[in-house]
Amino acid sequence: MPTIAVIAPGAMGSAIGARLAEHGARVLTSLDGRGAASRARAASAGMVHAADADLAAADILLSIVPPADAEALARRLAPTLTASPKKPVYIDANAVSPETVGRIAEIVAATGAPFLDGAILGLPPKPGTKGPRVYVSGADTVPTLVLRDLGLDLRVCPGGIGAASSLKMSYAGLNKGLTALAAIMILAAERTGAGEALLAELAENEPSLLARFAKGLPDMAPKAYRWAPEMEEIADFLGPDAAGRQVFTGYAALYRHLAAEAGAADIAALIRFASDAATR
Repeated sequence: MPTIAVIAPGAMGSAIGARLAEHGARVLTSLDGRGAASRARAASAGMVHAADADLAAADILLSIVPPADAEALARRLAPTLTASPKKPVYIDANAVSPETVGRIAEIVAATGAPFLDGAILGLPPKPGTKGPRVYVSGADTVPTLVLRDLGLDLRVCPGGIGAASSLKMSYAGLNKGLTALAAIMILAAERTGAGEALLAELAENEPSLLARFAKGLPDMAPKAYRWAPEMEEIADFLGPDAAGRQVFTGYAALYRHLAAEAGAADIAALIRFASDAATR
C-alpha cells in the first residue's frame, strides 16, 4: 500500500485524496491550523492527519495549495525533509510560474528529496468521472507512474522543471483569462444599459461562448480570491511580454475586486447575466 501525502485538504486536494484512498493508497495530510470545514473534507475523503515527520516519510508528497502558499510550504517542510532518512518524491502541483517552481525546486533539492514540477488541469475528480489531468515534468517521472494505478489521470509532460508549470500557466491564462474578459465586457454592457442587447447578440451569433459564460461565471464567483494570485503568476510567466503582463495584472486586480465585499454587486450582476444566458 503506497503512502501519499496530499497537502492540503482543500477542494482539489481532498478530492484527489479521496480518489487515491478509493484505490488503496494510504493518504496523509496536515490539519494543523485548518478549520472545521477542512477537517470534515479530510475525514470524508479518508485522509489521515499526520505530523510533518510522517509526511516527509511518504512515498510521494503532493503539494496542492493556493499559489501564494506553495513556496512557504516547501520552506516549512525543508528541515523535516532534510532530517528524514526516507525521502518522498515532492511534486509541486500548484498554479505557479516556472520562475516560482524553480525556487521551490531549489529548496527541495537541498533536502535530498527528488523534485518534480506538476500541473493539475481540470476540475476536482468526482465519483464516476476520470478527473483532472495531472501532468508531471522533471528528470525522473517513473516513480510517480504508480499514481495511474491509484486512479489519477497522470501524464508526463516532456521537458524539465518548469515544463508542467508552463503548460498550467498557458492553459489557465486562456481559460480563466477568457472568463475575466467576459466579466469585464458584460459588466461594462450592464453599466451602460446594453446588457440585454449583448445577451441577445451572443445568443444569436456566439451560442457556444454564451453557454460557456453561463456555466463559467457562476463557477468563478466563489473562486475569485484564488484566481487573483494565479493571474499574478501568469503575469510573471509572460516575462518580457509587457503587454501580456499588463493584461494579466489587470485580471488579477479584477478578481481581487470581485472577491472583496466591494465587488458583491458586480458578482450579482454577472450571476444574473449567466442565469439569463442559461435560459436562451
